[in-house]
Amino acid sequence: MDKQLRQRIKLTHPAHFLALGFGSGLAPFMPGTFGTLAAIPLYWLLSDITLSVYIAVVVMSSIAGIWICGRTAIDMGVHDHSAIVWDEVAGFLITMIAVPLSLTNVIAGFILFRLFDILKPWPISYLDKHIHGGFGIMADDVLAGIFAMLSMHGMLYLGWIG
Repeated sequence: MDKQLRQRIKLTHPAHFLALGFGSGLAPFMPGTFGTLAAIPLYWLLSDITLSVYIAVVVMSSIAGIWICGRTAIDMGVHDHSAIVWDEVAGFLITMIAVPLSLTNVIAGFILFRLFDILKPWPISYLDKHIHGGFGIMADDVLAGIFAMLSMHGMLYLGWIG
């Protein structure tokens, strides 16, 4: 991130702090991957709550992400800057809905979400190219998270992970 852009973004600003994934989006390379890694402790903290509360937190995080990412993109003057990674945080939390906490499951969820987020199969690629603003920043990662979640549950059902 260039110096001029850094001056407009402040980690002390709550929206910027969250949009930048608690600072993980400032990683010099692969910020989306670092943003997803930043979601793992959050998933771990949420793993003991009831499924309905977990889903409520994920929905609220995703809806709030529309404003968080949109506000930060406006402040940066760049739509969907790579440092904005709250969408990866929300996408990973979606991936892990109703998935039991285990190292194997976290690794599988991480890999699946990153694959869907990076490869962007249709219709994820459509959302990425045609929807803009905070909603557009969030939409493709929410759908990548849903695809990864469905894949996780398929793997759980088949006994490939546990």
